Amino acid sequence: MTRLALAAVLPLIWAGPAAAQMMDKTAMPGMPMPGMAPPPAADKPAKPSRRPARDAATAKTDAAPAGMDMPGPATPAPASGGAVNDAAPMMAMPPGAAGMAGMRMPGQTGAASTTEPTIPDTAPPPPAKDHLADLYYDPAAMTGARRMMLAEMGGARISKAMLNLAEFRTGAKGDGYRWGGQAWFGDDIHRLVFRSEGEGSAKGGLETGEVQALFSRAVGRYLDLQGGVRQDLSPRGRTYLTLGAQNLLPYWFDVEGALFLSTKGELLARAEGTYDLRLFQRVVLQPRVELNFAARNSPQTRTGSGLSNAELGLRLRYEIRREFAPYVGVSWDRRLGPTADYWRAAGERPAATTFVVGLRAWF
Repeated sequence: MTRLALAAVLPLIWAGPAAAQMMDKTAMPGMPMPGMAPPPAADKPAKPSRRPARDAATAKTDAAPAGMDMPGPATPAPASGGAVNDAAPMMAMPPGAAGMAGMRMPGQTGAASTTEPTIPDTAPPPPAKDHLADLYYDPAAMTGARRMMLAEMGGARISKAMLNLAEFRTGAKGDGYRWGGQAWFGDDIHRLVFRSEGEGSAKGGLETGEVQALFSRAVGRYLDLQGGVRQDLSPRGRTYLTLGAQNLLPYWFDVEGALFLSTKGELLARAEGTYDLRLFQRVVLQPRVELNFAARNSPQTRTGSGLSNAELGLRLRYEIRREFAPYVGVSWDRRLGPTADYWRAAGERPAATTFVVGLRAWF
């Protein structure tokens, strides 16, 4: 009997702890489990709110933890004459939040600040006229250095000699030669210019020749005014007062013009123009035109009034170096009006077409 009683009691003893482990832990008062919200208290019914319903954004703001200022719309101001609702919750401001008024928070689209920085309405300070380097170095040495810098940065004295035409000519009227060039010395604004040009034949010698001494001044970025004297070497020695201009037009047209007034009262004019058409890096085709005018007839110089002479040329050069370029070309030269009559009377042809071989160089 004893054994039967023990066999009946032992299963009850082992089942007791297992039943205790399977109890509902949520029924244990005061111990909410992680992830499980405690049930509302049944003995304390919720009080009805005396405030009107608010929007969802304000409700979210109220739900923020104490001491944190969350971004969101501000509480609307009371109507005119009304009082602030005492029952409205007061949001705690974190330390130092008073100085953050007007700061735009992330996600906020309102104005960042209601105050704009004021700009003083005063004149700027005058530029400094002293040289601070003189405080550390010898002022005399610094004066010399500044003078040298100004000379090298635009006031330097430079020079150039250029031979535009130096050619041998051959045609129906025989072989001949021609030259034309200039040299100048000065700076970017003021220059002393020497020019010379002329032509001759193998049989008759020098036909025309002149030398000019001019003072040139830049009056624009691409325009120079020139004035001086011109001395003719042939056919009759004449001295002229010269006034001219040299200009670089848009698209790189190089033009020159001059007026000449001789000691005999003869007034002449000349216009020249060239254009460099770069076919390749070193191959350049240059059209050239020259027109000469006279105010009256001058039998001594075989020059008639009006357009006395016109020359059209086309030269193709190869620049072995930029400053050394041989060329070949053709030139058409014609004397017009009374000038042609003077040349016919002297046994010369008023028109000629010649082939040229020459050299263009500068240094």
